[in-house]
Amino acid sequence: MEHTKSETHQQAIDQFVLLWGEMASAWGINRTMAQIHALLYAEKKPLDTDTIMDQLSISRGNANMNLRNLLNWQLIQKVHYKGERKDFYTAEKDVWNIVAILIRERHQREIDPIKENLIEFLKPFGESGENQTEEAEFKQRIEEFIEFLEMFERFTQALLPYINKKNLTFLKHLVKLAEAHQSLKGKAAPAGDKQA
Repeated sequence: MEHTKSETHQQAIDQFVLLWGEMASAWGINRTMAQIHALLYAEKKPLDTDTIMDQLSISRGNANMNLRNLLNWQLIQKVHYKGERKDFYTAEKDVWNIVAILIRERHQREIDPIKENLIEFLKPFGESGENQTEEAEFKQRIEEFIEFLEMFERFTQALLPYINKKNLTFLKHLVKLAEAHQSLKGKAAPAGDKQA
């Protein structure tokens, strides 16, 4: 027997789907993709494509394209039921995994291409020409940018495996350590000013 939702519950899901879609641009994904993910995240049971289309008022082509993208991002999974010809979908429910996936995907789609383009950009440098001092300084600034991106990549790859609920205590200690260090730096600055 199908469980029917209360009006309050359905309204909450609808609002959540709208909110998730509004935040989509911050993740680097389109609104429909985010709304499908939100719907599947909010629903306890897997949904088929027809239900998704009906709930979000989207075309089959739009639904299929965004479901494929969500599968590629590993934010949703296909579910098969015996005797059912339709494909059903459910979302990753662990918010820690969702955040880790979004960070990883954005890094691959945004940070990596920037770094590769900057590396390609540097290739012509080093050849003789006018304003060599200015050229060398500019080249150094680009190299420092690449160095930062490489360190950010290493930091992300090292930290992502630890972003999960079982490491919550460790992450809280890490944040407290960073906050304490920042607080000490803030208190040290005025003392230095007095001595100057």
